[in-house]
Amino acid sequence: MIRILLLALAAMISSAVQAAPATYRIDPEHFSIAFLIEHVGYEKVIGQFLKGEGEFVYDEAAKTLQSGHVAVRADSVFSNHDKRDAHVRSGDFLDAKAHPLVNFVAKSYRAEGESGGVLSGDLTMLGQTHPVELKIKLNKAATYPFGHRQYTLGVSARATIQRSLWGMSYGVKNGLVGDDVELLFEFEALRQGS
Repeated sequence: MIRILLLALAAMISSAVQAAPATYRIDPEHFSIAFLIEHVGYEKVIGQFLKGEGEFVYDEAAKTLQSGHVAVRADSVFSNHDKRDAHVRSGDFLDAKAHPLVNFVAKSYRAEGESGGVLSGDLTMLGQTHPVELKIKLNKAATYPFGHRQYTLGVSARATIQRSLWGMSYGVKNGLVGDDVELLFEFEALRQGS
């Protein structure tokens, strides 16, 4: 009887330890930030932001998020076209000199199924803040097989926003540049303290 109680207690302690929230920092070497936006109806231009950072506090066992934030350098936009990139950095779009950072602050996470959910938060761009929802997919959670060998989460995230909501309305009325922007995030996040 005592042995059964001790085993039950050990299982409860182990479960409590595993359920503890942990801080995860996004690895800048494995952080892809991309967007797609319609160009005059002919195509969707694919662009990237080359500099971003972020971290979050997540309880993997309970599938709950305590906090999280991501900051992206507006001047790091890249679409493989120098003139277009300079225009996107200008006041017509990102106004990168006046607003050097695009910030996302996580507010809540709702798990859906075994490996995904919906992340809600506030996106601040051009000095304005509006709510955004991202569809999240957890690709893998395991100790990294080489290099740093830290416990790592691999995540894909997707959202679509209307840029005019943040006051970025250049080219919308005349159909030169789409209002809807598809956002794509791919990253590996390293658990800290392990």
